[in-house]
Amino acid sequence: MPAEDYWLHVSRSAMACRFEITVPSSTRNGSQLAIKALDLLEPIEQQLSVFRDNSEISFINRNASSRDVVVDDALFSFLLQCRDLSRRTAGAFDITSAPLTECWGFLKRQNRIPADSELEKVRENVGAESLIFLNVGTRSIRFRREGVKINLGSIGKGYALDRIAGLIRKNMPSALLNAGSSSLFAIGGGGLGHRGWTVGIRHPLNAHARLAVLKLRDCAMSTSGSEEQYFEHEGKRYGHVIDPRTGRPAEGVAGVTVVAQSAALSDALSTAFFVGGRQLARDYCDENPGTLAVILESGSRKPLVIGRNEGCEVEIQG
Repeated sequence: MPAEDYWLHVSRSAMACRFEITVPSSTRNGSQLAIKALDLLEPIEQQLSVFRDNSEISFINRNASSRDVVVDDALFSFLLQCRDLSRRTAGAFDITSAPLTECWGFLKRQNRIPADSELEKVRENVGAESLIFLNVGTRSIRFRREGVKINLGSIGKGYALDRIAGLIRKNMPSALLNAGSSSLFAIGGGGLGHRGWTVGIRHPLNAHARLAVLKLRDCAMSTSGSEEQYFEHEGKRYGHVIDPRTGRPAEGVAGVTVVAQSAALSDALSTAFFVGGRQLARDYCDENPGTLAVILESGSRKPLVIGRNEGCEVEIQG
């Protein structure tokens, strides 16, 4: 069997999931390069995690309501991207929605139904466009009121994959990077003569079935759904993906997969489209060529394919 038909897998646990790099075994120094790339994860997690009291994000959350907080250049650019994505998705993606996740008990898996009055009070502290001031001149962040918090959980893994991909691309013609089962980045086509890395999308309502099969080349893919994190109360199901605009769990969509040119973008958009549904996906994809979404709406048997990405081929299953 040719050397390129063997694969080398190098993995590491970080950001509450397993990151893995897959490369052809013929890649020179493949394992050393993969380990070097995975070494980037610890400083990224130390910077972004709200679960570490000494992280940069935790420091911002403690202090930015009372003063300007100067941040690292890379993090500042990332925060600018997050605020811009909030605007372009009409608030469906919002890094200030963490208080809502806490309110419903999802952050620490203490599921609860908050009172309407409690939700309304918490919603006063949600809204990235209006509540976060980013000063380009001083590279600083300031919250416009006390009680605002940011959480990059809906985009952080994608951001980490992009950082890893930046290093891998300089040294390898082909590699597949993934963060758990929700996000991945395809570099090259998966070997000589291959049209792309073959990736299956699990059906959000049937763990033993595939919704679609994608062939990916030089693009990123992320999936969002609430089939794993949810609770039931009085016969109603409440998923963990919160609509920042209403303060309540998103409804109407069973699962979303987004393909884009960066993993941070696909990660954020998969959450936004899960919240905003087909209309938001269509509006966004019309305005931003290179974005593709596979959406299964609640109660539907066949997914919608919206938009287009030149590095992705989609085959709907069954």
